[in-house]
Amino acid sequence: MTTHGDPATRSGAPAVAARTDPPDAAEEPPATTGDDSLPGALSGLREAIGATRYPLALPSANSARHSATALTDQLDDYLLPRLARLDAPLLVVVGGSTGAGKSTLVNSLVKARVSAAGVLRPTTRSPVLVCNPSDAAWFRQGDLLPGLTRTTEPSDDPRALHLVTAPALPAGLAFLDAPDIDSVVDANRALATQLLAAADLWLFVTTAARYADAVPWELLRSARTRGAVIAMVLDRVPAEATDEIAAHLTEMLAEQDLGRAPLFVLPETWVDGQGLLPEGVTAPLADWFARLAADVDARAAVVRQTLDGALAALHPAVEDLADAADEQLAAADGLDERVRAAYRGAERTVEQGLQDGRLLRGEVLARWQEFVGTGELFRTLEARIGRLRDRVVAAVTGRPAPAAELRNAIESQLVTLLRGVASEAAESAYTGWKAHPAGAGLLDPALAHPSDDLPERAERMVRDWQRGVLELVRVEGGDKRFVARTAAYAVNATGLAVMIAVFASTAFIPTGLELATGAGTTVAAQAVLQAIFGDQAVRTLAAKARTDLLDRVRTLLDAEADRFLSRTADARPAEDAGDGLRRAAGRVELARHRSGLSAADEEGSR
Repeated sequence: MTTHGDPATRSGAPAVAARTDPPDAAEEPPATTGDDSLPGALSGLREAIGATRYPLALPSANSARHSATALTDQLDDYLLPRLARLDAPLLVVVGGSTGAGKSTLVNSLVKARVSAAGVLRPTTRSPVLVCNPSDAAWFRQGDLLPGLTRTTEPSDDPRALHLVTAPALPAGLAFLDAPDIDSVVDANRALATQLLAAADLWLFVTTAARYADAVPWELLRSARTRGAVIAMVLDRVPAEATDEIAAHLTEMLAEQDLGRAPLFVLPETWVDGQGLLPEGVTAPLADWFARLAADVDARAAVVRQTLDGALAALHPAVEDLADAADEQLAAADGLDERVRAAYRGAERTVEQGLQDGRLLRGEVLARWQEFVGTGELFRTLEARIGRLRDRVVAAVTGRPAPAAELRNAIESQLVTLLRGVASEAAESAYTGWKAHPAGAGLLDPALAHPSDDLPERAERMVRDWQRGVLELVRVEGGDKRFVARTAAYAVNATGLAVMIAVFASTAFIPTGLELATGAGTTVAAQAVLQAIFGDQAVRTLAAKARTDLLDRVRTLLDAEADRFLSRTADARPAEDAGDGLRRAAGRVELARHRSGLSAADEEGSR
């Protein structure tokens, strides 16, 4: 076997940071208490990440969800347990492409057939962890990679961690044979990535035929970003192409700022009856690991660099999550505004209907004419308005009809208007959401139409408003003695006149349109009410009745809008989710610098 790369790597020490000599001994992070401690800050960050959701279908959502899962896994699998035991055995995760020979290499290094190797893919279905018997207790207790079930037997379950002991492997060092990073099985690829994020040292195995594949380089760039310690094995290299291929791979590593990673080149060779490579082929790599296992300071330096790099990488990753959470909130706000705009338009249509006299047309006008024309209204009112009767009767015509028909006509006209505006608002809100990717994902076909029970609720609302108008007349009439003398019918008749006044105009001043439409109706209603209560009282009664009606309409339409808004309310993250993530990441970064994990921090503190 041949080694390539930085001369320092050929001496047997791993490429750690920018050092070429064996690193100094590791030191425990200074003890801290409360929320300022590094473990406490990491626990707070994990809680913040777990509490933030990305349910809206935005371009950043899938990436954020995957990143959040990966960060949570890394916190649970590696960062928190490793911080609790910096002196635990060094974990080397062996990763690589399909057929690269990872299992054969692991078996050869530990001098025992501990991991299945063969031509069938995928070979490694569940990860295999090999350690010295003296280190088995640490890996068996499950602090590291707690989501994997420990087993002492081979398993096809990708969530099982097969623990094997090998006396030939030096104490203080463990190999984890991971599934293929480009496996055809999705679960295997995901598990491989998760395991690599739990490594103290990444040993990437590739071949002369596949060393330029895209997938390994994507993971290598991720390792570089994390500041992880990396070693490379170039396997199955034809003897005549060794120098050329090794030189090319070395150039590629340098281009990716990975030039200091040790590179071990294994030639094409045979395997013995146990499926092991000749010791002469693996000896340089085995010796490199043996020296690393024997050097407490070097092992500690590897742990410190990878741990500090992983901690440093949290801040930008969490910032991306915070940005995605902000986008979720902004999208939810935008969807809500489309709904509110649609229903505000519905409210304005109702309000305009009360201003422009359109509600006086048709049945309401006919019933009002009949009601006034019969004389029922005037027989129960004070004699002081008797002189108005001739003028009022002359202004309206029609056959006699009871007051109940007028009240029903008012109810019917209002309900028809409300059903119409609710239908338009639902269609507008639905269309607005359908045009937005996040909104389209929340839609249900029923939202395109008003609620099934809207007509019943609208009718109930109008009847409640009519009763409210009668109570308003009874309680706030300008002449209480009049109300007392004229009995319930006078209150009912006056209430109907107030309702007609609300339909006529906001200011209770008839417009040309109203006069043309109502044929004197508005003049009649205004004259009658002014004669009873006085001009200012008339305006007050009409304004209060109108305000009450619009308030009830708003409540009705708000309930319709809530069919949409409740969906965004269920989907949106907390209002301060993004800021909460940033604060949590900031506390981790501050605690990291205080911990003294990185050499730069140590130098700066001296």
